[in-house]
Amino acid sequence: MLRRLLPPPAWRIPVLILTGIFIGLGLFSVYLGKAHLYLSDRPEACINCHIMAPQYATWTHSSHRENAHCNDCHVPHNNIFNKYYFKANDGLRHSTLFTLRMERQVIRILEPGARVVQSNCIRCHEKLLVDPKLEASVAMYRQVREGKRCIECHQEVPHGRVNSLSSVPYARVPLLESPVPQWMKKN
Repeated sequence: MLRRLLPPPAWRIPVLILTGIFIGLGLFSVYLGKAHLYLSDRPEACINCHIMAPQYATWTHSSHRENAHCNDCHVPHNNIFNKYYFKANDGLRHSTLFTLRMERQVIRILEPGARVVQSNCIRCHEKLLVDPKLEASVAMYRQVREGKRCIECHQEVPHGRVNSLSSVPYARVPLLESPVPQWMKKN
C-alpha cells in the first residue's frame, strides 16, 4: 500500500526537494503570520490584524483591562477543547475575510460570539447578579433570565464607542515586533 504512494526512483529526490520547499514555505508563512500568538491569551494577538486596533485601544482605557483580556470575554470557558475550537473557527473566518479584503468597516459581533460574551458576562459577574442586597442586581438577574443580554444596557463596556476605524484616531496601539530576521533587514 505504501509503495503505491512513493514516486518512481528517478523522481524521489525532486519530489523530496519540492515537498521540503512547500513545507518550509508553509512554516515560514505561519511564522510571519505570528500564528503562535493565537495559542496564547495575550491581547496583542488581537491586534496582529491591524483592523482590531480601535478595539484594543478602547479596551486599554476601560475598567476591564486590569481583570479581563480579549479571550476572557470572547471565547468559551466551559472546556479547553471548546475554547480552542472556537478560536480556530473564528480565526479561520477572520483570516479568510482579511485575506479576501471582505472585512467590514464597522466590526459587529456575530451571534455565536454574542452568546459567548453573554455567558462570560454571567460567569464573571454572577455574584453581582444574585446579590439580594442590591436591588439593581435582582432586576438585572430577572432581565437576564428573560433573555435580555447584558450588552443591551452595557453597550460601551469594555470597548467604549467604536463606530468605525476612525473613531479613535489618536489611539496608541503597540507595534508588534517584526518577524523579519535582522540579517534580512541589513540589505
